[in-house]
Amino acid sequence: MYAGRYICIMEKIIINTTGAPAPIGPYNQAIQHGNTLYISGQIPMDPATGTIITGDIKAETEQVMKNLSAILTAAGINFSHVLKSTIFLMDMGQFASVNEVYGSYFGNDAPARETVQVAGLPRGVNVEISMIAAI
Repeated sequence: MYAGRYICIMEKIIINTTGAPAPIGPYNQAIQHGNTLYISGQIPMDPATGTIITGDIKAETEQVMKNLSAILTAAGINFSHVLKSTIFLMDMGQFASVNEVYGSYFGNDAPARETVQVAGLPRGVNVEISMIAAI
């Protein structure tokens, strides 16, 4: 156990961009701490109109990935910096379709990941994705 005083020299940096939907609750789109970026779960909401994309899981996933891309760009990085992601699905039967769109953003440089089926997601969407990336 460390008995001395601990001084944190890294500060928390809030990342928000108009290229992704504004938070719908008390959180930020992303937080950078040191060399790590923590991105809040993104849903298929068009940031320009506030419209929720529904009806086609591939279109929904595409919008989620666009939102994540905007946040990564605002932090000065891209998908090659993503270390881990979590995919939340309403229906695991849509896994293959989501995986197809998601995978197109990474190729052979995919991060660690888990995918879980959930009982509900914000605004009744079918998919939400969060990420952790290195700066």
